[in-house]
Amino acid sequence: MIDYIKGEITELTPASVTLENHGIGYFISISLNTYTNLSGKKEVQLYIYEAIREDAHLLFGFFDKQERELFLLLISVSGIGASTARMMLSSMSTAELANVIASGNSDMLKTVKGIGLKTAQRVIVDLKDKVKINGIEQVDVFSTTNTSGHEAVAALVMLGFPQQSSQKVVAKILKDKPDNSVEQIIKTALKML
Repeated sequence: MIDYIKGEITELTPASVTLENHGIGYFISISLNTYTNLSGKKEVQLYIYEAIREDAHLLFGFFDKQERELFLLLISVSGIGASTARMMLSSMSTAELANVIASGNSDMLKTVKGIGLKTAQRVIVDLKDKVKINGIEQVDVFSTTNTSGHEAVAALVMLGFPQQSSQKVVAKILKDKPDNSVEQIIKTALKML
């Protein structure tokens, strides 16, 4: 599987982007949130989900890992395909969508084109606990500008601690002291785990 593609934007629309990497142009479907983040940029790195079907090989691109993680959770729900998941991610930010699912707000999910009451309820039932566990609600704590939080979680996982508990502990540490170095975060987390 392709993890990410880094390259020059040669074409950008609200639904897709073409990234050129070493002479190859990759056509990648994107959400409106990713489109907003790409506007005005020449070179980018997009996290990729590759959908291989009998009739097509499709690439879906995401500006950050949290958006891709939520996309993967959405397509795991019966009745939600890649296009519907992309529509949901275009309708709300990652944090908003995670909060809507976690709070069980099916009325808000129904406002997304193509989502009826039964599908909205199925999304909530299937993902309510997973959204909390995967730390998507903590997007502000693990933002793309705060790499020390990601590095600390990765180090703790490599040391053998579960990812979910590592994320919770690191998020708590960063809430109290957001300017801690990676080493300080890991030392504090080891005492708490």
